[in-house]
Amino acid sequence: LGPKGRNVIIEQPFGGPKITKDGVTVAKSITLQDKFENLGARLIQDVASKANEEAGDGTTTATVLARAIYSEGVKNVAAGCNPMDLRRGSQAAVEAVLKFLEANKRAITTSAEIAQVATISANGDEHVGNLIAQAMEKVGKEGVITVKEGKTIEDEIEVTEGMRFDR
Repeated sequence: LGPKGRNVIIEQPFGGPKITKDGVTVAKSITLQDKFENLGARLIQDVASKANEEAGDGTTTATVLARAIYSEGVKNVAAGCNPMDLRRGSQAAVEAVLKFLEANKRAITTSAEIAQVATISANGDEHVGNLIAQAMEKVGKEGVITVKEGKTIEDEIEVTEGMRFDR
């Protein structure tokens, strides 16, 4: 979970096993025999995918949080709570958290700050963090950064102006 996450080995039908610590990859690899249990697993996979699409990170946290919300919800409904009251309470909690985050956010503006955040996202790899900061400097706040596997052992940044279409 987070920058201290551990690797997981996933068996694949073709090729060798996959080693990852990405929550969405781990979640998507799970298939259960029982169709109702598998339905629940697919809901959790959707949570991880949504976190990945919206934030690009936090997939494991979103998965753990979704499971905790579900477990507590089931306990409360079994104890006699109205499910709609639980939903309204959850929505109120989400709104309170969003309001708190909005009031306490801090802009990241310098290259050093960007490198620090990028290093954390790169599992503590300062070299990768600095490369991302350099790329951000070149493309700007609204620019797009695409990571591709190269043909050499060197890391490099290539900037393409305008639009690019894959054929």
